[in-house]
Amino acid sequence: MALQNIGASNSDDAFYRYKMPKMVTKVEGRGNGIKTNIVNMVDIAKALARPASYTTKYFGCELGAQSKFDEKTGTSLVNGSHETAKLAGLLENFIKKYVQCYGCGNPETEIIITKSQMLQLKCAACGFVSDVDMRDKLTTFILKNPPESKKGLKDKKALRRAEKERLKEGAAADEELKKLKKEGKKKGSSSSKDGPAKASSTKKKANSSDEEHISPTHSQVDEKEEVDDDEDDVQWLTDTSLEAARQRIQEQLSAVTADMVMLSTEETEKKAKASSKENVSPKGAAPAREEKPKAENGSPSTHETLVNELKVILKKGVPASHLKSSLSSLTGSAQEKMDALFEALLDGVAKGFGKEVAKKKNYLAAAVAQDEKSQLLLLRGIGAFCGKSSSSALKEVALILKALYDADVLDEEYIVQWYQEGLKGGNKDSQIWKNAKPFIEWLQSAESESEEE
Repeated sequence: MALQNIGASNSDDAFYRYKMPKMVTKVEGRGNGIKTNIVNMVDIAKALARPASYTTKYFGCELGAQSKFDEKTGTSLVNGSHETAKLAGLLENFIKKYVQCYGCGNPETEIIITKSQMLQLKCAACGFVSDVDMRDKLTTFILKNPPESKKGLKDKKALRRAEKERLKEGAAADEELKKLKKEGKKKGSSSSKDGPAKASSTKKKANSSDEEHISPTHSQVDEKEEVDDDEDDVQWLTDTSLEAARQRIQEQLSAVTADMVMLSTEETEKKAKASSKENVSPKGAAPAREEKPKAENGSPSTHETLVNELKVILKKGVPASHLKSSLSSLTGSAQEKMDALFEALLDGVAKGFGKEVAKKKNYLAAAVAQDEKSQLLLLRGIGAFCGKSSSSALKEVALILKALYDADVLDEEYIVQWYQEGLKGGNKDSQIWKNAKPFIEWLQSAESESEEE
């Protein structure tokens, strides 16, 4: 069967790996009962990872004709006589609207139905979430017939948790093996200190009795000990020099993001050198006092430098897909980076924080993508920003949470967990929990209703 690249923009790429079979049609019947049969519609739908009923219904909506897909036989029929080229052009429009990512153009996407009955395409390659135009007629059909992949999301989460538990058990088993090896070495070293007398006695015993096992020679024991020592004494080190950092960054990031990250690292090095020169006291003078850094999360110098570096990166137009790699290159803990990112995205906003968060949802989704623990980091960053920000941001805590919940950036279980942690922390009377309480109650009531249904 002849294959072609998915998407008209990729038709000339000989190395494009996403392919689908070419459309084959057949006109059946005569007169008023004439119909066009798309023979290989099932194979095309499998290549696009979409149900065959979606493409068949799209042809009917665009041509203004009745269309039907039989699930048992796999036949796709559209009333009327239609040319193959015309149907292939309509299929390209379907791919642009409902298959390809609006950000990177990759066809490896998944249809998501939000709480507000809106359609979105979530890209597995770059993490970009695309909003589908709801004015199209096919959207109502998709809402009535949702894709089956949505039902298996809970199973995917369960598989992820099981995989994490398995990795933890494997790490614990490795640590126990290392401890046993070290204990065996200690016993071997203590036995070697007893002197050569015991070695000679063991040789005599071995020669006198044939029933006893032959003891290993001294050279074999030394070889085994040398192998074990080589394995345990190896220390893996990473080169932290400026040249090595530049080389790693250029390999991981694109040329644009690498330049921006190197600018930030050079600025931090200059500041560190200037501070070290100021702390050095002249001869005969008393040494300058070194101020101890403040708490890890509350260090204003670290937070301000992270915010400034992220502002520079965002102003230069870094795409959301490269944000996670640029965050990993910055210095600081994961919580400090998330706090600085949220503040840098909302810099200069006086009102309408919920709408601004909805506009910047792609960056936040990229920072949280494929990492469930980072959702709690983002929620704590929101709490820190609203706690020290103006009163308008504190009033819109519920709107910010709802905007990120509707965009599938935050899951309800982590929102409720963050809220309960805040109440247990002893700040029950804090205004942020009072403002977030209506949204949390709405979440819990919606979850209970869905369980009853």
